[in-house]
Amino acid sequence: MKNIMTILKQKLKNPLYQFIGFGFLLLLIPIFSSFISVTILDAFAKTLIFFIVALGFALLIGYGGLASLGTSSFIAIGTFVTYAALDEFNLPFILTLVLGIVIALLVGSIFGIVSLRIEGMYLAIVTLGLSEIMIELFKNFDDYTGGVSGTTSSAIKLFGTSLNSNQTLILVIVSVVIAMLLTYNLINSPMGRALLSIKNNDSAAQAMGISVIKYRLLAFVVSTVYAVIGGILYMGYVRFSMGSTWGLAISLNILAAVVVGGAKSIWGVLLGTFMIFGLDLMVFKGIDFLKESKWANLSFVFSGLLIILVTMYYPNGLVGLINQIKFKLKKIKLERQAGKKS
Repeated sequence: MKNIMTILKQKLKNPLYQFIGFGFLLLLIPIFSSFISVTILDAFAKTLIFFIVALGFALLIGYGGLASLGTSSFIAIGTFVTYAALDEFNLPFILTLVLGIVIALLVGSIFGIVSLRIEGMYLAIVTLGLSEIMIELFKNFDDYTGGVSGTTSSAIKLFGTSLNSNQTLILVIVSVVIAMLLTYNLINSPMGRALLSIKNNDSAAQAMGISVIKYRLLAFVVSTVYAVIGGILYMGYVRFSMGSTWGLAISLNILAAVVVGGAKSIWGVLLGTFMIFGLDLMVFKGIDFLKESKWANLSFVFSGLLIILVTMYYPNGLVGLINQIKFKLKKIKLERQAGKKS
């Protein structure tokens, strides 16, 4: 028994096993969904979807040092591609996913090319401008986006079976685990190390033979793919999308989630996403008296204060605070052990 526990402890030290274990824990939600309110289930599913998007954004800003405010428009692309593929062209879900990724590669490349010429707040402003143009286009392409009224999609079909909300939630959870595993491998790959080098000093990175053009393009493309997949999953679960939904607020919340949690930590991004999106959807929009008009913007106040406090005192995000606490507790434990021996 001791040997089994020792092996389990060793396995759980490996982040890959941690992500898979986390996925199994998440599966308890759909299993016991009959005991959970529909509002909480919907909020939980949406938060996980935004977590996937935030992981892609964390690669962009945390490792590439590139600030974009166009994330929400990429999610919108995913939602409308899903509607067009499933309802207009009757494509299977797998082909819908492939089509979404291809479009994400094209859009990400365009935004990536823009990033080669400008940086910092100028890049953020330009991506915001491009995003607003795309939102206006969505409103005018009535056939595929529903215009200002939005559009409703049919259920996702896998292997000929239409998925209900519970089954779609399981698909979302599987996608979350895959995204975590993929992100971990990317940040520990030559790409992740190259992006960090470029972020710290692009001139020095170029001197070492690292292609700034190549890796900046890659960062934008990967981030866009994550966002579009998030949009596809969102449409698959919610089955409704409207162009005006995907404005600046969503992009800012994605940015806030990454900054608050910690841009260089997968668990940090998860924590930040639940702090920004989870609390908003489960608490501020889930409790009746908080939905009243005078409290309607309370979530924005909370997010703003959280960003200010974290930026001022914990630049590495809340995950940095947790690591500090763990270090201090470990130090106290070692001091006590040393005291007992003496």
